[in-house]
Amino acid sequence: MNGTQGAGKRKGTGPSLDGLVGRAFGRLGRAGGLVFLLAGLALSGWGAYEGAYVSGWAGTHGTLTVKQCEVSYPNNASRSSRKNRRPIRCEGSFVSDDGKSVDAGAAVQVRHRYAPGMELTVQQTEAPTKGGSADGDYIQSGMDRAWRYFAAFFGGWVLTTLGAFCLATGYTPFGESRIPFDEAWESAGRGAMRAVVVGLICMGLVGAGVSLLTSYLA
Repeated sequence: MNGTQGAGKRKGTGPSLDGLVGRAFGRLGRAGGLVFLLAGLALSGWGAYEGAYVSGWAGTHGTLTVKQCEVSYPNNASRSSRKNRRPIRCEGSFVSDDGKSVDAGAAVQVRHRYAPGMELTVQQTEAPTKGGSADGDYIQSGMDRAWRYFAAFFGGWVLTTLGAFCLATGYTPFGESRIPFDEAWESAGRGAMRAVVVGLICMGLVGAGVSLLTSYLA
């Protein structure tokens, strides 16, 4: 008798335990979707912001005449990053194309060392607070680099769309999912979500691919 009652109690805990695990995986699916969504928005925002300046669409276009270039590492850089990354800082004088902005203490991070007197095409992202303050911000412009940022912008579309899909359906993008992909995809097909998901992912992949290819041809 006691054995039968014990078995009944053990059976009774099954559904509640399954429900608890199911709810946990459901929350995990939406949490993973939220991570994908935020990561995609951040990647697209970063690519659009940097690409706008590097392409010359934003900021003040001008020329920086190099005075000197030197390798500069961040104080907290690790030994491996010091070995693999060699950030070069070139200092000189900046003059905008319209002549309205002049900065004798301009500096820009570049990938190559340039000889003194070399003229670099740069964008002034932030003007000096006052004359001679040497606190202006500059970035080397060029469409080859800009297209790489645009590739990141389109790549963010893919992550954002996947995140929105997981948030809407509860599908877990990693590990064991409480909701199978086929079921989540079927529920998405009852409205316009499936067409939007397919369309945005395709546009993101094509945009990123074309942007990367163009960056090597520019």
